[in-house]
Amino acid sequence: MVDYFFMRVPHAGNSIMKLELKEVTLVNFEEVIALEVTEDQRGYVAGNLYSIAESKFHSTYRPCAIYCDNKAVGFLMYESLERHNKPKEYSIFRFMIDKEYQGKGLGRKAMDLILAEIREKGGVEKISICYVKSNPVASGFYGSFGFREIGIDEETGEVIAEIRV
Repeated sequence: MVDYFFMRVPHAGNSIMKLELKEVTLVNFEEVIALEVTEDQRGYVAGNLYSIAESKFHSTYRPCAIYCDNKAVGFLMYESLERHNKPKEYSIFRFMIDKEYQGKGLGRKAMDLILAEIREKGGVEKISICYVKSNPVASGFYGSFGFREIGIDEETGEVIAEIRV
């Protein structure tokens, strides 16, 4: 299945945009790895090329391209924590919107899509997310979806926040 989830999003001028999550494949690989955050955001998220490569070594990692009207605008990756004996838990650990598409509400809609996709799996009890503490936007953005900070990852130093489903 190529398309995971999609939604129609009202846009300025009453036009409707189609936002969807797609599998990263040979067809869209180049488009996805070309996506970039702003220079001052580079320390907040691993590059898409690294993330896609990393996903090939972990069967529970799920890389997703974020598309708006058939154009790649972002990337995210999440995983089932079943390999950690937590089959009812998921972790979102990569999330980015290309610098050209930031500030248009696409990140918010993409987060809605990924949370819906995870919840649809059934039996989900917890969804966690991690982010760099110095990221000035992350805490408020993720908090607006119900994520609550629970601590710091000892290995990475990143903030861990979670939603209890």
